[in-house]
Amino acid sequence: MTIELTQDHVFKTYSRLGRPFVKGQGTKLYDDQGNEYTDFLAGIAVCSMGHCHPDITAAISAQAGTLVHVSNLFYTKPQAELAKVLTEKSFADRVFFANSGAEANEAAIKLVRRFFQAKGETDRFKIVTMAQSFHGRTMATLSATGQDKIKEGFYPLLEGFIHVPFNDIAALKAVLDDTVCAVMMEPVQGEGGVIPADPEYIKAVRQLCTDTGTLLIFDEIQTGMGRCGTLFAHESYDVTPDIMTLAKALANGVPIGAMLATETAAQGFDIGSHATTFGGTPIATAAGLEMVRLISEQGFLASVREKSTYFMAQLNGLKEKYQKVLDVRGRGLLLGMELDISKGKTASAYVSECFKKGFIINAIQDRILRFAPPLIIGTAEINQLVAVLDSLLAGEDH
Repeated sequence: MTIELTQDHVFKTYSRLGRPFVKGQGTKLYDDQGNEYTDFLAGIAVCSMGHCHPDITAAISAQAGTLVHVSNLFYTKPQAELAKVLTEKSFADRVFFANSGAEANEAAIKLVRRFFQAKGETDRFKIVTMAQSFHGRTMATLSATGQDKIKEGFYPLLEGFIHVPFNDIAALKAVLDDTVCAVMMEPVQGEGGVIPADPEYIKAVRQLCTDTGTLLIFDEIQTGMGRCGTLFAHESYDVTPDIMTLAKALANGVPIGAMLATETAAQGFDIGSHATTFGGTPIATAAGLEMVRLISEQGFLASVREKSTYFMAQLNGLKEKYQKVLDVRGRGLLLGMELDISKGKTASAYVSECFKKGFIINAIQDRILRFAPPLIIGTAEINQLVAVLDSLLAGEDH
């Protein structure tokens, strides 16, 4: 019935797989027929503490029983406390809460434009982003995104965005003039193919922005909150932005977004300049507080890095074994395996076959398998998935 109701009444904007899911626990999901699946996608890098983590569930339940919503016209304790902990654990001084990653990026786009326009630099409104980047599906974030395929049918887009090749500092230098207000980039391109920034490149971007007075935005929607082995991915590069956006894993499945900024950059907004009805609700921020507490426990991020090294080694073992595997890359537990689809199965076919065997993975650009499991995934589960991939690759090894 769920499938029929969905097909009859929900917009057909998604290609859905399998039976309806009715329960999740830890790294496992269960459908309405009792089938068990090991989740290596985590709701697209969202449920990093696994499904229905008892501490996060308790925080949500307790908050739902006391205060759900009052709007941002009033003070609420969970929002204030989450803002405090996020600024204490980052470079930032201020936090603006939103409902999603796209809204957090939208806020960042508005902030950098208004920052310069408030100073009278009205011609300084352009934002440089990277080819193959993904920043969201609102009109502004779609305009910022460096992938033409997702823009089809939505023209004309918002003006003022320049796209340059990723990991190419010369290309960035060539366009960075006094009309550019910001550079916006992901430390690791997720939707673009799980492509990490080169360490020297990201440092050069930071220096170039500093030298030209250009604001630097790191989109950490997918890479933040421990996904890449540090609380924020940029920490492993030893660079800091002026603005950072978060969402996805911040509340482990409760919708939330956040834009963090230095005190200087935050001056672009004042009372009435930007707002949201639902951003930073008591429930979402209570869940976020518990998420930050859990991820900050001693040894947790070190364990993510250890599992990343192990997972990467297992995937590289498949690369050495099969010509079908062209590359393995990523950071932390955001990993990608690029396949040669010139002859044989596409990445989507591998996703379907893994699903049939009880494993949830993801395909991007139909040639890259993306793995973004809960950060609590175990090595035994990694071994089980790798064994399935091994058997599937062996079936194509002619």
